Amino acid sequence: MLMKILPILLALIGLAGGGAAGYFLRPPPPPPEETAGAHGEDGAAADAGHAAPADTQAAADHGADGHGEDGAEEAPTTEFVKLNNQFVVPVIEEGQVTSLVVLSLSLEVTLGSTEKVYAAEPKIRDLLLQVLFDHANAGGFKGAFTNTATMADLRRTMLEAVRQVLGSAALSVLVSDIVRQDS
Repeated sequence: MLMKILPILLALIGLAGGGAAGYFLRPPPPPPEETAGAHGEDGAAADAGHAAPADTQAAADHGADGHGEDGAEEAPTTEFVKLNNQFVVPVIEEGQVTSLVVLSLSLEVTLGSTEKVYAAEPKIRDLLLQVLFDHANAGGFKGAFTNTATMADLRRTMLEAVRQVLGSAALSVLVSDIVRQDS
């Protein structure tokens, strides 16, 4: 009798444990939206929160410490958006997958552009994957693939791809994690 109940009991414990792990390890919710009162009922001020490139340059002229000329802290003009899933790129040599490169990416965008990024994320991911595949096929992930020049070129190419979708709202692509798993 115990031998018949034991597999069912183990399956239920495994299911409950998996459900609990999924619940506690779920990604954090996106940041809360601003209230409608901040933008007005008609949304006319929705674009007012987007920093123009001139505003970004003006903020950069004040220095990297975020303080203006009088020493008062200024409001940030950019925000960072972490793309939800990692990017997995196969490295192929002589028709065989010899390693996998796994990257976590974030985008630096103008203030108020987070929703635009999440709305266009499938298109952004597709363009970034194509850039990463091209980089891998050109040998960019072989040898010392994390050297400064190689990574700067990859970031520049990824930013150009993201700007096809987001335009000037995209300021930079940040590589927060990168690892190569050799076979």
